[in-house]
Amino acid sequence: LAPRTSRAVDLHIGERTTGPIFLGAKGERMDRYAADRMVKRLARRAGITKRISPHSLRHSFITAALDAGVPLRDVQEAASHADPRTTMRYDRGRGLLDRHATYIVATFLAGASR
Repeated sequence: LAPRTSRAVDLHIGERTTGPIFLGAKGERMDRYAADRMVKRLARRAGITKRISPHSLRHSFITAALDAGVPLRDVQEAASHADPRTTMRYDRGRGLLDRHATYIVATFLAGASR
C-alpha cells in the first residue's frame, strides 16, 4: 500500500490485528453489497454524480496505472489477474484513434509527427 493509504488503514482498524479491514454496522465482515452501498454513499457525500461502484474504482486504478506507464505485468499482478489479457481489456478502446493504422498512415503522408 502507498504510505498515505497505509496510514488511513492503520487509523481505521485501530488496535485490531486480525479480521477484515471493513466491518458492517453490527461488527461483522462487510459483504460486497454493503461495500457497494458505502462507495455510493461516499460518492454522494463528495458530490460525485456519476454512477460509481467498487468495480469502477478498481477499473479506474487499472486504467490510471496503464496510463502512467506502469508495465502490464505489474498492473496485472496488482489487479490479481491470472491472465494479462484480462488486464488489457481495461485498456481496450482508449487511444484507438492514435493507434489506428489509417490515422497513422494519414499523419505520415501529411508529414506531421505523432
